[in-house]
Amino acid sequence: MILRSILIYALLIAGLQGASAENVKLNLTHFTDTNGKEPAGGWSTDPDGTLHLKGKGGNLISKRSCTNFVLEWDWKVASGANNGIKYWVTNVDGKGDWLGIEYQMIDDDKHPDGLRGGSHTTASFYDIQEPEPGKPVRPAGEWNSSRIVVKKGRLEHWLNGKRVGKADTNSEDWKRRVAASKFKNKSGFAPGAGRIMLTDHQDETWFRSLRLTLTR
Repeated sequence: MILRSILIYALLIAGLQGASAENVKLNLTHFTDTNGKEPAGGWSTDPDGTLHLKGKGGNLISKRSCTNFVLEWDWKVASGANNGIKYWVTNVDGKGDWLGIEYQMIDDDKHPDGLRGGSHTTASFYDIQEPEPGKPVRPAGEWNSSRIVVKKGRLEHWLNGKRVGKADTNSEDWKRRVAASKFKNKSGFAPGAGRIMLTDHQDETWFRSLRLTLTR
């Protein structure tokens, strides 16, 4: 009985240590620009740890590639601004065209893309699938909390505690949507694994509490 208890305790500790190693609070040191260089230009870290994009900073890609994961973060954009986080990002043509699925972050009330509606609004799978009706989005200048869940090709987009989108990248519906999107001619788009990208649409944006949990 004592030996069994010791073994259970050892397995529990090992599990906790493994989970801890796979749970990372992200900051600028976890990203590079698309040329592999350290972030510069318009990217900075505020005293409270918030990542702040102001001016031209360029897209940032994670140093680590991900397949199954949970990504959580808080964000806000300036009035009329547009931005997003992409995942399963790869260099699809080998010439610097870094593409992936985008969780849209935008001022739905003022930016032309937001006003366009559908798959160009906050929490959408950008240009592929619109969010569900009644999403609890907060206006520009206020903090929103978001989460992306990726598990064996199944995707979920969450906004302020509510799941507002789900998709199965193995389904015919997803394939039809991609074929009707701007990515239709991009061979190898979102192949099931890739980097995470903090995008730069040259609009002021804030990210905080970025946390990546890798899962199996």
